[in-house]
Order: sequence, then structure tokens, then C-alpha cells
Amino acid sequence: MKKIPSPCISVCKLTRDGHCIGCAMTKTQKKMFKTLRKPDHQAAFVTLLRHQQTVLGRYRHWLPAYLRKCAKKNVKPPFAP
Repeated sequence: MKKIPSPCISVCKLTRDGHCIGCAMTKTQKKMFKTLRKPDHQAAFVTLLRHQQTVLGRYRHWLPAYLRKCAKKNVKPPFAP
């Protein structure tokens, strides 16, 4: 299994509560994703992030951008779109 791309979609602006407006990750979560080496762990992280986006709301733009990123890197997304 190939390395899963970072959930970051290169927007990188934080809200007052510390979540990126592009992907919903906090600075700590961005650092954490970089330390994950196994694709299974990365996939689990992305799944967790999708749940976080659902709870926070306002992240419908993320999925199409992330799917394009995965396609560009020729990697199957870690979830069924």
C-alpha cells in the first residue's frame, strides 16, 4: 500500500479555535500526521479527521480537493467517497 497523502489541501489558515479552514486539522494534528509511517495509521487518521469535519461543519469543500490530490499522486483514497 502506498503512502497516503496528507489531508492538508494547502489553505492553512486557522480559526480562533485552532482548526484549519481548509482541512480542519489543528497544528498538533498536522505535526502528528507527519510522524505516522504506516499507511494503516494514516488511513485511520484521515477517517478520524473526516468525523471531526462532520462535527465542526463547513468542510464540504475538502473532499473534492482531497480526492484530486489522491488522484494526482495516483493513490487510492483511504475511504470510499
